[in-house]
Amino acid sequence: MTARPYVLLSCAMSIDGYIDDATTERLLLSNDADLDRIDAVRAGCDAIMVGAATVRRDDPRLLVRSERRRAERVALGLPPCPVKVTVTASGDLDPTARFFTMGDGAKVVYCPSGVAEKTREQVGAVATVVDAGDPVTPEAVLADLAGRGVGRLMVEGGGTVHCQFLTAGVADELHLVVAPFFVGDGRAPRFVGDGHFPWHSGRRARVVEVRQIGDVVLTRYALSDRCEA
Repeated sequence: MTARPYVLLSCAMSIDGYIDDATTERLLLSNDADLDRIDAVRAGCDAIMVGAATVRRDDPRLLVRSERRRAERVALGLPPCPVKVTVTASGDLDPTARFFTMGDGAKVVYCPSGVAEKTREQVGAVATVVDAGDPVTPEAVLADLAGRGVGRLMVEGGGTVHCQFLTAGVADELHLVVAPFFVGDGRAPRFVGDGHFPWHSGRRARVVEVRQIGDVVLTRYALSDRCEA
């Protein structure tokens, strides 16, 4: 069997644990220096993943922004940007979203069997649509990505996807950035929802780094023995 990809989760949240507010505008949690750090992390990965809700809500590009980093990847025989990956339960994706239209790299969409035909009709012309069974599990996604040559996956959210990977116990590392303010609105999405997590009061995650980056704080947690200190 091909080993599953190394899985790195990345999230920015408010002091009270929210990853956005309840408005239609995207809430900026990171600062420029931290966004540059994230860009460097992206450049070191083979694939970047977000959930379909993030594609719809935030319309992310998910590209390596630095021209120098893109050139370094090309010099290593890699595409300029990692493969873009999303998971949808409904198949409701817009083929004109920046996830699909920006960047020349591969895009892969995982969906349940029941909406595979619908998903191919929606975005089959701009992405590879994979019937990942029902329900779609992180394990199934990782097995397929491994078969596509992905050795390192960066998961950028949102909360549902992060929760699924964490509760499945298939995350190796977590980068958690805390912004210096509160959201204070229970309607807003949080980092993760309820679930049975492998890390709890009797099994603490290992902190491998704490770093101040301007006005935010990054904490890196080792979630498996594969984590690079």
